Parts: sequence; structure tokens; C-alpha cells
Amino acid sequence: MKKFTPLIVAVSALTIVLAGCSGGSSGGDASSDAGGDGQQVFMLLPNSTTTRFEARDAPYFEEALATEAPDAELTVLNAEGDPAKQQQQVEDAITQGASVIVLVSADANLAAGSLALADQAGVPVVLYDHDAIGGPAAAQVVFDSLAVGEEQGARAAELAEAMEGEGLKVARIMGNPGEYGTEQYTKGQNEHLQPLIDSGKIEVVCEQNITNWDPVVGQAFMEDCLAQQSNDLDLIVAMNDGLAGASIAALTTQGLEGTIPVTAGQDATVESLNYIVQGFQDSTVFKDLRLQAEGAAKITAALLRGEEVPEDLINGEVDNDFQMVPAMFLPVSNVTIDNIQDVVDAGVWTWEQICQGAEETEVCVENLP
Repeated sequence: MKKFTPLIVAVSALTIVLAGCSGGSSGGDASSDAGGDGQQVFMLLPNSTTTRFEARDAPYFEEALATEAPDAELTVLNAEGDPAKQQQQVEDAITQGASVIVLVSADANLAAGSLALADQAGVPVVLYDHDAIGGPAAAQVVFDSLAVGEEQGARAAELAEAMEGEGLKVARIMGNPGEYGTEQYTKGQNEHLQPLIDSGKIEVVCEQNITNWDPVVGQAFMEDCLAQQSNDLDLIVAMNDGLAGASIAALTTQGLEGTIPVTAGQDATVESLNYIVQGFQDSTVFKDLRLQAEGAAKITAALLRGEEVPEDLINGEVDNDFQMVPAMFLPVSNVTIDNIQDVVDAGVWTWEQICQGAEETEVCVENLP
């Protein structure tokens, strides 16, 4: 059983190679020449279905690494949801002389081979966001997954308790099965939802884990749920913003967007915030991805210098069934229409970005220049 000692955090499509920390870039796969004489860092992304990893995490990490280790060269690759492809990318990174691998595992339960290969080659691995089970890692940088679930569950419970009646019909659309984060999000949600289930206040009528957090699969599940329930739902609890968006798409096909609350997302994507100002999504858990990227860059830079992981960055540990991985846990907070300004103040998105296409909504009228 993996243990999470608290003090937590996803981009998409193309495989890209960045030599951005020393200037210049080149396209291709991991077998291409990363170029330059600097130490090489490989950031391996898990998929394109969770859009934050390519769109936000990778650029933020590139920027932070350029500050912390300006002579390092960064290569970013995407496994596109294929653990075997990701292991091949690890092998290619080692062949190319990787100094550090920053790994967002494509499947935590199938990562042991990659961790073993890196360890045998003497290449330290920094786990980023996702856990990786069954092998050695230097550190993990992650948002507090249990706290994310607690925030999600608390908001969902708050909405349900404000509704009249008993036996409210709730649909739960969950994350990748078997993933540590999914398990912790579920545990945190259940702290608040289980008492309402036990009391009869709510009834979970549809529930499913969505492999690889795939929004296409998520939308199909929610469409089936709506059909089974004759569109009679009171609340949808979606485990991340991609699945919240999938739920909203399913509602839209029935002309129900904005009539059934969709809550408990996470990542504070600009799309989710846009849905919130339009009234289609109730909440998202805000994880400042810049903090995660900066933490990972600081740890990576220390390893490049041949130093130990900085003790002042570590505030917990994760049991990955091989070792207790030193962990940097990051804080989270819930965002609703009442406090979107927090995301703007953090410099993540502007009101102009959030309100694109929704400029006439009340909150956008109030906040756009």
C-alpha cells in the first residue's frame, strides 16, 4: 500500500525536442541528436489526453530549468499513452547520455522497467506529478493528491447539501484506474461523499474510471449515464478538467449544459475557467503548475551538479513499493466563480484569456478592462 505524507498537478499532442535551455530546438524522436555539449535532461510526458503536460508543464519546466541550469539541454518527448513507447524513450535517453530524466509516467504500474534501466545506467530519475511503482527514484514533485480529493469532495458535498430532497442522483467520472493519484483523489472525495451516501442524501447512479483520463471515453460514459437515467441527474463529480469538459460535452448534446452542476475538476485549465464563467462547470482545483515546474527544475539542477536532493525542498515521502521516495508536496485550493481572481493573481491566466467568447457574462463584464 503506497503511503502519501502530505504537505500535488498535466499537455498534449506532438512529440517535441527542445534544446531550449541553451537556445535553439530541433524536432524528432529520442534517437535524434539533442545537440550541444551541455548536460542533457529528458522530460518524458505520458499522453496527450491530459493537455496540461505539453501545453503548460513542459514550457514551465523549460523556463525554470533555463534559470536553474542554463547550460543544460532539454529534450521533451511524449509517450502518447503507451508505456512501452515510454520505456523505449528511457532507453534512447540513456543511450544519448542523459544526465537526469524527469518522468511523468504513462502508467505508474508499468514503470518499474524504466526505473531499473535508469538506475543501472546511473541516471537519476525525478518523478513529476505521476507516481512510478517498483523502482528507484531520486525524488517526486507532486501536488498533494489526497488534499485534491478532499477539496473536490468538500465542494461536491456542499452543493449536494444545499439541494432539497433525498436520494439525489450523482454521477462520478473517475481517473485512470490503479493510478496512485486516482486512488488518493477517490479517498479524499469519499471523506465527504460517503456520509451523504450512507444517510441517503445522495445516490451514486453512475460511476466509472476512465483509462488514461481520456475525454473521448469520458464523454461516451457520460452520454450512456444520461441515457440510462433519462437525463435525470442532480450532480456530476468529475475528477479532472478534461473529464469535466467531457461531461459538459455530453450534457450539451442533450441541451442540458448549465442545468446540471459539474464539479470537482482539477488543473484550472483555461477551458475549465471559461466553463465556470459561463456557468457550465462549478469548480476546479487550482494547482499552480509553475511551482511544480520550478521545484522539479531546482531538484534537477542539484542532481546535475552532483549534489543530493535539497533537503529544504522535501516535505514528505511516497512509498512506491520499492522505496520511500523523497517528495516535494505542493498545496492546492478550490476555485469557483467567486475566486477566479486567485488564478489571475498567480499569473496563470488573464481575464482576457478566461473570458474569450464569454465576454458578456456578468463576471467577465465586471473584470475585463
